[in-house]
Amino acid sequence: MASDRLCAVAPRPVDAATTLVDTNVLLDVLTDDPKWGEWSGSALAEARDAGSLVINPIVYAEVSVRFTRVEELDEALPAGDFLREELPYPAGFLAGKAYARYRRLGGVKRSPLADFYIGAHAAVCRYHLLTRDGTRYRTYFPNLSLVTPDA
Repeated sequence: MASDRLCAVAPRPVDAATTLVDTNVLLDVLTDDPKWGEWSGSALAEARDAGSLVINPIVYAEVSVRFTRVEELDEALPAGDFLREELPYPAGFLAGKAYARYRRLGGVKRSPLADFYIGAHAAVCRYHLLTRDGTRYRTYFPNLSLVTPDA
């Protein structure tokens, strides 16, 4: 049952080595990005070896634009490799607060709320976040455990 996986009910400690994977890392690997593909592939493999990999519906949706059929997407992101979690309601609250702060500090509206939701999901569940966007996540989620190229 999906509700059994909601970390808002039973968050895992960080030492459980669960990692939420940001969209940019997955796209680097799927597109064999010349600049980031190697780093992202290695970091993804290390996170997989250390524990569980998690994606949420936002990451799934963002990656889906590269595919024409859901079956192709599911093959690229197999459920056996990537735990699929719903978005916890407390993460929605935290994402909204972080986004409001971003806007108050002069952030442009073009920056999607979805990015804040990804960070909030990892923060609320006490997961590591594997991403290339360390600056934003460090700024708005200072207690979040990040795996980034500049770490």
